[in-house]
Amino acid sequence: MQIQDLPYPDPGVPDARSGPRFLWWLGRNQLGGQFKALSWGLLHFLAVSALPFCVGLAVQSVVDRSGTRLALTGALMAGCGACIALGELMLHRTAVTNWITAAARVQQLLARRTALLGSALTRRVAAGEVVAVSTGDVEKIGWFVEAVSRFTAAAVTVVVVCVALTVYQPALGVIVAVGVPVLAVAVLPLLPRATRRADFQREKAGRATELASDTVAGLRVLRGIGGEELFLDRYRRASQEVRRAAVRSARMWSLISAIQVLLPGLLMIAVVWRGVQLARDGRIEVGELVTVYSAVMLLTYPLRHFEEIAMAYSFSRPSARRAAGVLSLERAMDSGGSLAAQLPSGDLYDPVTKLLAPAGRFTAVVCGDPDAAGLLAERLGGHASERRDEDLGHASERGDKGLAPSEQGDEGPAHASKRGDEGPAQGGPRSTSVVLGGVPLDELPLECARTAVLVQDKDPVLLSGALRDLLDVPASGLVSAEAALSAAQCGDVLEALTQGSLDTADPMDAHITERGRSLSGGQRQRLALARSLITDPEVLVLDEPTSAVDSHTEARIADGVRSLRAGRTTVVFTSSPLLLDHADRVVLVHEGEVVAVGAHRELMHGEPRYRAVVTRATEEEAAGEAADRAALGEVTADDEAVLDGVLEEIEETA
Repeated sequence: MQIQDLPYPDPGVPDARSGPRFLWWLGRNQLGGQFKALSWGLLHFLAVSALPFCVGLAVQSVVDRSGTRLALTGALMAGCGACIALGELMLHRTAVTNWITAAARVQQLLARRTALLGSALTRRVAAGEVVAVSTGDVEKIGWFVEAVSRFTAAAVTVVVVCVALTVYQPALGVIVAVGVPVLAVAVLPLLPRATRRADFQREKAGRATELASDTVAGLRVLRGIGGEELFLDRYRRASQEVRRAAVRSARMWSLISAIQVLLPGLLMIAVVWRGVQLARDGRIEVGELVTVYSAVMLLTYPLRHFEEIAMAYSFSRPSARRAAGVLSLERAMDSGGSLAAQLPSGDLYDPVTKLLAPAGRFTAVVCGDPDAAGLLAERLGGHASERRDEDLGHASERGDKGLAPSEQGDEGPAHASKRGDEGPAQGGPRSTSVVLGGVPLDELPLECARTAVLVQDKDPVLLSGALRDLLDVPASGLVSAEAALSAAQCGDVLEALTQGSLDTADPMDAHITERGRSLSGGQRQRLALARSLITDPEVLVLDEPTSAVDSHTEARIADGVRSLRAGRTTVVFTSSPLLLDHADRVVLVHEGEVVAVGAHRELMHGEPRYRAVVTRATEEEAAGEAADRAALGEVTADDEAVLDGVLEEIEETA
């Protein structure tokens, strides 16, 4: 794999059981590049190591007054110089290629896993940690992968030189052969402490990155409440902790570097001292002494790679562990799907909450708990959440008091007659998968499930780039960008983008900053809505799509969405009366189950719990209204439910 061939068509399936296993898997998938770097590294290091022998031959030729041998030695040195230059050039080229391709493979794997997990990722891993893994950790992993081949070439060179010196001059070669392994392992006792300090530094840096990410994301809110300086002080303290940890880590690595300089110097002194004695006794020639001395001096060059590989591994091991931790995450119902790829259509039904969204209709869902609404929206799209059973699935414990599909004013989901969903079989478990047209979403391949049902959450993300690129998403092709932007009432957004772009008159080519921070909350929300409308899925689930826009714009958006989505299934989680009034049917979800279905105006008059959510009335106000009707003898079943809830709270408090 060359750099120009990136990205990988398929980055592969990583072994994410542990950090070392992930590094091993990554290395095995780049054997071709590793062997290339190893070959060029051997050429380079062996050519460097051959220079001392050339120098020794040249000195001995001068001593023996042999011009022919001196000329041959000069030619040999020129050849070594050419090999050194070529080997260094190609080694650097292949090593950088290995680094970049390894980092690109890891980034592709992380991007694929992020897309698979969706919004569940940030609930299980902090956003700052994800940023740190995909930036600094990827770089350290790539560093280790490319350093392996250079270290291997250096180790082979050291062994070859030690053997050659032992054969060439046994009296001095034995000293070198014994001393070099000692140099290589001398720093091993210090590596665990250096690794711990590096891990601690990385942990502090990850916390600082997470704090910075959260601060930047909420900067506008912080400025509004005057908390900007407070968070800046927190980041300054975190930054100083990172600095202190980095200094402690650098001290240990500087000690290791000092040892790597001191010990070869001592070895060189020992070799020279012994060599001078042997030369005075006439047991070795001057050229042989110069050869051994030069070889020991140049051995410090490949020996540096022993320190580098130790440092690279100590930094990459925790990075690989964190990357493997992200890559090992799976969705709660993560599978390839037991059914063949298909795009189902029909009624959307959730057996846990008994929520039914008839095909081709605009259904609004009112839920008093925004967090529960978000979980239910994700569930409808097949994005299973670990908390769904706690937050949505207690219907059976409460006696299944929710409305059955047949009680929701429709014939019920199309799958009811096919799968017998009137109730579970005797002794058999009830399926909790959301069903679309009789097909459980959890049993579909993930790509098909997400194509059939698109979920837009409360805080959609706008990537930086041109507006044209933002709206270039997988779509049916039946909805144009102009129609989607018009339905989402983005006219003023396009004007603002045009005015803010000096180099283009076409708003589609205007640049949008990261996360759309140059736009207001309402403008970001409308652009995200337009992007969702362009995809034109079979089922579109929107979670509070107009919470940041004014009422006049909201009314026009309601008309636009209803018109553009005519004949398609649309589910909107909202408590806005303007949107609710445009819905074909409104469903009230209370405590994880459907308790009322009807038109907006009907529910406003006949359902106190619905009215309390829509009008933002408190429970005390709803209880007061119920008590007033009770005093007049006009108590309804809904009033009894409200009063029972108040009594339960009083008993729990007591």
